[in-house]
Amino acid sequence: MWSLAQNVSPRVVEVSHTGSTNADLVAAIRGGEAWPHQAVLLTRDQRGGRGRLDRQWTTPAGSALAASVVLRVGGIPAERRGWIPLVAGVAMADAASAQLASRAGVKWPNDVLAGGRKLCGILAEVADAETVVVGSGVNTRMTAEQRPVDTATSFAVEGADVDEDRLLADYLRRLGELIAQLEGGSVRDVVRDACVTIGQRVTAHLPGGDAVTGTAVDLDEDGRLVIDAGERIAVASGDIVHLRPA
Repeated sequence: MWSLAQNVSPRVVEVSHTGSTNADLVAAIRGGEAWPHQAVLLTRDQRGGRGRLDRQWTTPAGSALAASVVLRVGGIPAERRGWIPLVAGVAMADAASAQLASRAGVKWPNDVLAGGRKLCGILAEVADAETVVVGSGVNTRMTAEQRPVDTATSFAVEGADVDEDRLLADYLRRLGELIAQLEGGSVRDVVRDACVTIGQRVTAHLPGGDAVTGTAVDLDEDGRLVIDAGERIAVASGDIVHLRPA
């Protein structure tokens, strides 16, 4: 089933169902199991998925693909590791675009959008000092009626009959390229080109409860979103809402 992905990854393991592929893989690595760089744990039935801020993420069985990838990041300087979820978003956007009628893009900091709606979420978690697990939840065969919110979409809703093996292989290949680029230097230009948040009027809901509204104009050298709200503010984390034009 995963022959294309197996040509890219040294280990591809599918489970019939689980609570969270990310949680399982982080626990396995911390428990001493040997999972090499770009090894993958995946399922089409994830029952306790998590997003940022430990928000729950659940989908009907068979409607989405949850895949968690091991990244050995010891060669990436600590100050550059904040780019990892962003380059994962770029990799998934590129892989998805190959099977969609229109190009997918990255919504800062960790979503992939198609047609302006959420196709995939990304969650990066530290397993140990040299290992990050990057999880992605891609809406594949989810129907319009199954969407948890109107701002979600899927390959099926977008009119595409997705080849999941090709999607995973393309994602892993591009992710490997971008991680290697990040190890060697900057990925800012690549991420900025894929980031559909730039140029949008947004509201950033910040962790402390404050909010900033303005136009997203750039990414700084640390991957922070720069918002022009009368003065330029660099946002390191937060929930970003793309506002409709007035």
